[in-house]
Amino acid sequence: MLSVTASETIARPREEIYAYLLDIANHAEFTDHFRVDWHLTREDSVGVGAGARFRVKAPFMRFPWGDTTITEAIAPRRIVEQGRGGKFNRIRTLGVYELEPAAQGGTKVTYQFQNQTPKPSDRFLQAIGQGASMRRKIRKSMRRLKSILEEDLDRGTRPTIAGGGRRVDGGYRFDGSRLGAAD
Repeated sequence: MLSVTASETIARPREEIYAYLLDIANHAEFTDHFRVDWHLTREDSVGVGAGARFRVKAPFMRFPWGDTTITEAIAPRRIVEQGRGGKFNRIRTLGVYELEPAAQGGTKVTYQFQNQTPKPSDRFLQAIGQGASMRRKIRKSMRRLKSILEEDLDRGTRPTIAGGGRRVDGGYRFDGSRLGAAD
């Protein structure tokens, strides 16, 4: 099991950071250096149930696709994400954002990431490089989160909705009169 914890103190109110993190589409902006090709799993990207699918860039990664969904949100202090990845989505992941007021002002944001690797082959790949790589990338993502929220710098791209763009009126009209008609 891999467990990584990274913290940053951000000079912004806790409620503002919570609102930013509660929108899963924003996560692509500060994690796009190792999570790419983001696609939302539903149109509403905010709150419990919002999720995304992405490709993870890591050494020796043969099955790079993963997903995450917000499963718990306690305003304005905690957001929990659960997901899966790897071959046959057998690797379970857990990410927890804790937001606490900092002593010197601002907000201390702590992110804890864990994964459960059920197979020896998954544990082997994690031991030879994926674990260390993930630690570095998670710490960098927290630094990027700080730069985005404090200075509005280093923003990545926002994800799309899986299945392509949505149109309110595509011009298609269902004609039910043709159903069941004998030719």
